[in-house]
Amino acid sequence: MDMRGLLLRGLGGLVLGWLAGTAQAGAPEDKLMSCMRANIPQTLRIQEFDLVATDRAGGTRLLRGRLYAKREDEKLRAMLRLTAPNDVNGASYLMREGEKSDDMYVFLPALNKVRRITGGSSDGPLFGTDLSYADIKQIHNAFSGNQPVIEAAEKLDGRSVKRLSVVPHQEAGSRYSRIRAWVDDESCVALKVEFLEGSSVRKRLTGPAKALERSGSYWYLSEATMEDLKEGSRTRLKITGVKSGVEMANRFFDTRNFYVGN
Repeated sequence: MDMRGLLLRGLGGLVLGWLAGTAQAGAPEDKLMSCMRANIPQTLRIQEFDLVATDRAGGTRLLRGRLYAKREDEKLRAMLRLTAPNDVNGASYLMREGEKSDDMYVFLPALNKVRRITGGSSDGPLFGTDLSYADIKQIHNAFSGNQPVIEAAEKLDGRSVKRLSVVPHQEAGSRYSRIRAWVDDESCVALKVEFLEGSSVRKRLTGPAKALERSGSYWYLSEATMEDLKEGSRTRLKITGVKSGVEMANRFFDTRNFYVGN
């Protein structure tokens, strides 16, 4: 539940996106967002990811798992399965993007049943981390929204970047008033993303330039950290074994058996 540049550009390029922006054709903003979208593969498999969540008091929790994602009729399908620690081994999370609303399902081994997630739950913490489905979707839709503006050309971690500002679509019900991203000129991956509530930054996603890697022709970040500045918590992501453009079984995205098997 981006989920390359879940997590995808946020789980480092992770999950997938489809359309973005309302910039005029040929405008610098349009070209930049098109470049970001072109860096999103049709299918993506992350063989293993680690999420280390640290709370305000300094307590930590490690989550390990796999992620499978694809685009189907330009809609996102993503399935995340946890493998560690033991108390959540086998827990699975399915996200299916729709025309007007998204379908989200979770399977918990302890209950041995699938539950559908509805309403405001999509903005809640994903397995107790600082990432929510809404955050990941916004990232993996290549920061889709209204009024995309390139605010400045800058340097970040020794790389040339464009600072892009986007207002989320009102119909998406986003909690954020604006999203700002520092997009690497060469890879079109965001090395830094800020999620604003009003004029204040609520969350910040960052990844070091040294973590930029490629799978085929696609760039992604192999490491990233999401900070919740209000809660004083953070979640560090590290991903390995990324494969793009691979064949993927439909069962991974089927509401009846997405949680079964590898």
